[in-house]
Amino acid sequence: MRFPRGRRRLAIAVAALLATAAVVVIVHRVLAPAEVSTVARADYPAPARPAAGVIGRLPVAPLIVDGRLRVYAAHRQVYADRPVDGRYRTSPYWSYRRWPAELTGVVASGSTVVSRWSDGRLVALDARTGGVLWRADGPEPVESTAPARRTWAATVWDAPGLQLTDLPDGRTVLVVTGDAQARGVELSGGRELWRVELPGRCRSDVGTTATGQLIGLDTCAGAATVEFRDAATGEVRERWRPPGGPDGFVVTPLGCRTGRSDCLGLRTAGPGDEGGRGWLLAAGPPVAAPALDPAGAALVGEQSVAVLDGVVVGRSARTGTELWRSTGLGGARVLAGQPGRVHLLTEANDLVTLDPVTGRQLSRFALNVGSDGTGWAPGAVTAEDGFVAIERLRKPVDPSGDDRRYYYTGETVILAAT
Repeated sequence: MRFPRGRRRLAIAVAALLATAAVVVIVHRVLAPAEVSTVARADYPAPARPAAGVIGRLPVAPLIVDGRLRVYAAHRQVYADRPVDGRYRTSPYWSYRRWPAELTGVVASGSTVVSRWSDGRLVALDARTGGVLWRADGPEPVESTAPARRTWAATVWDAPGLQLTDLPDGRTVLVVTGDAQARGVELSGGRELWRVELPGRCRSDVGTTATGQLIGLDTCAGAATVEFRDAATGEVRERWRPPGGPDGFVVTPLGCRTGRSDCLGLRTAGPGDEGGRGWLLAAGPPVAAPALDPAGAALVGEQSVAVLDGVVVGRSARTGTELWRSTGLGGARVLAGQPGRVHLLTEANDLVTLDPVTGRQLSRFALNVGSDGTGWAPGAVTAEDGFVAIERLRKPVDPSGDDRRYYYTGETVILAAT
């Protein structure tokens, strides 16, 4: 049976329209912005207290959250696994994905995990379930010129433009910065407290203080100046330069609770400085702390710990009074600190943990797992809740090499309890 020519043309047109509509639906489903939240189906794990020693190895960098979970980053995903002292990475406990935005940073405080995305969106997740607590808009992050390495360590251990600080009234503020704007967001509910315009890339973040301030380094007017901005209001409360210092210098935060957040001190270093000058942070301008001057000195609580001529020396950061010294560690270097612990790495890649107040050795063991050996160089490191995680790099370290050349093994992050 043959259709009349007019009906045949109409049928072809209708078929073409239906095919086009189907393609549009498929493209929309694939390319439209979307989020997928897969919440936990099991109970929130209890805090782990493993014995001191190497726990295992992981392919990506873990952010230890609430002493119970490990949170990881991926291109368009933030996810968690358990237990926190598991030997290997396991199936996700919960997961959160966004499309087409890319994940640029993750920070955590207590049981709240905040993710930042390339479109500026902030999404806070409940670590206990993975459910969304709140969403907020923030300034778009500065576009990175360096590609993300496969461990995503920079994303979870040193999230750019994403920092936390505690206010004197007990509130925690998330400070988010971009190229031209900064915003303060209340962590508990995502309420925006303030927003200010920034001058551009001539100003950079240093970190936040333990007393509720955002630290920035401003070089826009020529001579470098450190600014302290109130995290509750966004107002600059103090502009400071090291007395007698050079016009140009760099600033490194010291004694931070995690990443660059809640820091207790800083070090300034100009051209020709061997180590720099150490400073303690308080309510007013920074206070000189010569005990923090040596290169590699760490600030752990109120103590400075440094390796001087092969001897580990603990001093009061405020007075400079020597408190203790520890010998027999050879060419050890201070690796990281956390409340009640300072971690050193020996030339043989033993991890040594000391009490920063007394110098008493809390643990010592080789950072070796399986048959990997200890012939590696340390990369990025984090210390939290009694755990230490370290990237292991292939010797000689080639920062420009691809990931296969750069990292020591496929599961290159070693996790230890101290």
